[in-house]
Amino acid sequence: MPEIRSPGDGANREPPRVGVYVCHCGTNIAGTVDVKAVTEYAAKLPGVVVSRDYKYMCSDPGQALIQQDISEHNVNRVVVASCSPLLHEPTFRRVLSRAGINSFFLQMVNIREHVSWVHLDKQAATEKTKDLVRAAVRRVSLHKPLQKRRVPINPNVLVVGGGIAGIHAALTLADAGKQVYLVEREPTIGGHMAKFDKTFPTLDCAACILTPKMTSVGSHPHITLWTYSEIVKVEGYVGNYKVQVKRKPRYIHEDLCIGCQECITACVYKEGKTPDQFNLGLSKRKPVYLPFPQAVPQKVVIDPETCIQFKSGKCKKTCVEACGERQAIDFTQTEKFEEIEVGTIILATGFKTFDASRHPYYGYGRYPNVYTSLEVERLINAAGPTGGEVVLRDGTRPKSVGIIHCVGSRDANTNRWCSKVCCMYSLKLAHLIKERTGAEVYNFYIDMRTPGKGYEEFYDRLLDEGVHFVRGRVAEVSDWAVHPSEEGKLVIRAEDTLAAFVRRIPVDMVVLSVGLEPQADVQEVRRLFNISCSTEGWFLERHPKLAPVSTFTEGVYIAGACQGPKDIPDSVAQAGAAAAEALALIDAQFVELEPYTAFISEEECSGCKSCIPLCPYQAISFVEDKKKAAINEVLCKGCGTCVAACPSGSIQQNFFEDDEIFEEIEGVLAYA
Repeated sequence: MPEIRSPGDGANREPPRVGVYVCHCGTNIAGTVDVKAVTEYAAKLPGVVVSRDYKYMCSDPGQALIQQDISEHNVNRVVVASCSPLLHEPTFRRVLSRAGINSFFLQMVNIREHVSWVHLDKQAATEKTKDLVRAAVRRVSLHKPLQKRRVPINPNVLVVGGGIAGIHAALTLADAGKQVYLVEREPTIGGHMAKFDKTFPTLDCAACILTPKMTSVGSHPHITLWTYSEIVKVEGYVGNYKVQVKRKPRYIHEDLCIGCQECITACVYKEGKTPDQFNLGLSKRKPVYLPFPQAVPQKVVIDPETCIQFKSGKCKKTCVEACGERQAIDFTQTEKFEEIEVGTIILATGFKTFDASRHPYYGYGRYPNVYTSLEVERLINAAGPTGGEVVLRDGTRPKSVGIIHCVGSRDANTNRWCSKVCCMYSLKLAHLIKERTGAEVYNFYIDMRTPGKGYEEFYDRLLDEGVHFVRGRVAEVSDWAVHPSEEGKLVIRAEDTLAAFVRRIPVDMVVLSVGLEPQADVQEVRRLFNISCSTEGWFLERHPKLAPVSTFTEGVYIAGACQGPKDIPDSVAQAGAAAAEALALIDAQFVELEPYTAFISEEECSGCKSCIPLCPYQAISFVEDKKKAAINEVLCKGCGTCVAACPSGSIQQNFFEDDEIFEEIEGVLAYA
């Protein structure tokens, strides 16, 4: 395929013969704009040889209409006045290509979002549309033939995050024969799902579902698994990314450790003194530990913050003796860095749960028997700190439990969004708590949201089981008793909006159903991979409906709850979609890059270097022997920053050259 043109290409052009096509878009446009009047006006503009309107220009008949006119009327420039080019510019480019003319002899006018959706006055909207169409006709006459550039794709894939979404994406790609690098910052993969006991609404064992997939990841010949590792640097472009991975020291040689855990038993910390992060501090662990029994990889980790050997150097090293001839323990390990090259990247970095202490009136951190939902997940889990027994901190079983929904969700003071999973996991916890303790369980909810397959049926099941439901936001949790029945209890005060009065319900245990939030380092990760975030902090997709797993950086995809709150089925489905997008890119063996790149006129470049630090894509370098700046067309994304900043005006941009822009401006301001 031809290279992107140089500035001098296309100088000898045939006279422009413009075709103008105005779309009704049903009533989206025609309801506000007089389409017929615009079409008749465009037909009289200089250079226009045909002007038509059609109800849905993007439909097959609409596209065929353009192709026919190109053939019959020798149209060599096309203006389409319709909806956003973000949606349909590729569609109409293909029409031009099929008709045998350069696909960049096209100019789209967005008269839906820019006109019909923002105006109420039909006459004013019609006049504005005429102005925009006139400007487009003048601009398209100066368009020059451009060609996309093909770049080969490296077939290797990087998956960042080892939760259920990352696991599923990695396995999908690896099963298709692609080499996958799966990088997880924790010592084991599994993510939040590894902490659950059951999954809603079927109450399947979470470990029974997850563990086989984790094991498959650990043993798959096409997956390189790096846990306890982080991405520190990303360079390159779609199809050819260079990534630097920092691998933190476990102080264990992974190739020598067999996971026997004898070192844990031998450690002088007989009972352990460090809060276990995996159990959310509900139990203690030793400095040498395995996060949980099914961890993958089955390799222990030594915590240098608590290990005596690191703190004082006076440890008896009983762990080293227990390891014996294998000599897997190495206290001298340091960080090491791996360099990998991949063509595509999938981000599945997950979420964090809301910090319940931000709602002080619910008593978390003040009253010992106020728990978060994730803490209760660990209590219920057979591998948890209590062996699956739901007991309070004094060892007794609760006889009454209150579950408060929407803690940190649907709240103008914290997070406005619905966290999507809270209603269902609260119902699941209510069922499991009642099943294992026989306690009276109260659910305090704002609205019950059960939209998934089998979800409403699960809610009905809880109603039949005798779980109490109180519709109303909880005002506070306190230990202040006003009646003998409240002595020694936690009192939940809430408005019952269905019964129309304020209730005080004494319980032994309070469970706060905390919402989902973006990871704490989401902005650092966003900058690292050059993608965008929504105002809430979730990674932003290219299009919420048509490109829900793509980002605005080609070759970088998102999956799971890093894009927004999701349950397990939705996370897995999105991971499969992200893997499919990556596979499609890889199997195409090349990617076509838009030719909207900047270029430098060497004779005008003064070599001032002012453009180099401004480029967000590191696409500009300085050629020492010429004392001129140079642009890497593959790295350039056509943002135009350097074009606007160049003091000598030596930088221009394909498709946005000065004469094209000035002609469009004059067209907008001109009066017919």
